[in-house]
Amino acid sequence: MTTAGEFRGFPQQGLDFLADLALNNDRDWFSARKQVFQEAVQKPSQEFVVALGERLRQISPGIGYDTRLVGGSIMRIYRDIRFSKDKTPYHTKVRLVFWEAPSRKEMRSGFHVRIDPGGAGIFAGVWQFERVVLAAYRDAVVDEAMGADLVEAIAAVRDAGGYTVGGEHYKQVPSGYDPEHPRADLLRYNGLYAHTSVDDPGLLTRPHLVDVCFEQCQAMSPIHHWLVSLVKG
Repeated sequence: MTTAGEFRGFPQQGLDFLADLALNNDRDWFSARKQVFQEAVQKPSQEFVVALGERLRQISPGIGYDTRLVGGSIMRIYRDIRFSKDKTPYHTKVRLVFWEAPSRKEMRSGFHVRIDPGGAGIFAGVWQFERVVLAAYRDAVVDEAMGADLVEAIAAVRDAGGYTVGGEHYKQVPSGYDPEHPRADLLRYNGLYAHTSVDDPGLLTRPHLVDVCFEQCQAMSPIHHWLVSLVKG
């Protein structure tokens, strides 16, 4: 794991780089400015990962993070364009993930932060369940105890204000489940997550960004904790 320094905020040079990248999304432009990317985007991202990752362990001691640039918390800036109509080669946001160990990042709930020059998006939960988790989720929804806990967790996040709960995907309740079930709406989900945004660009350049992101994750944590209880081990 790479050793990171203290997070002091994302430098304005890094935010300007992301803004310019959105207007010049090609390999020649990026290659000529790669050192700026490494120093003003990647390095502070590593520092942010450590700072927020340690704080998130106050919410859940099992939260994992990793400052490596391949296979860690910092998602690659290079887009997979093999099957995409959009052939621009780079993402224009910093994308960070903090996962509930020890399972693979895709399997269990986690916290996600996306940074661009306009602010930050903060997410908690699972964007799309893998097949085995989706089956467990549906059974939990109709289970009296787990289902009631889920309704309570979602209500707690919504009541906190400023948070959106998402994941609804299907138009109909899946086969084998009662369409008249009192929690039938939740059976139409293929993922479960909460999200919010921080629309203050000035905050990105300050250490206080970590505090704000932590507070938002804490408010969304009831959904995270319920999902962790769904997939144990």
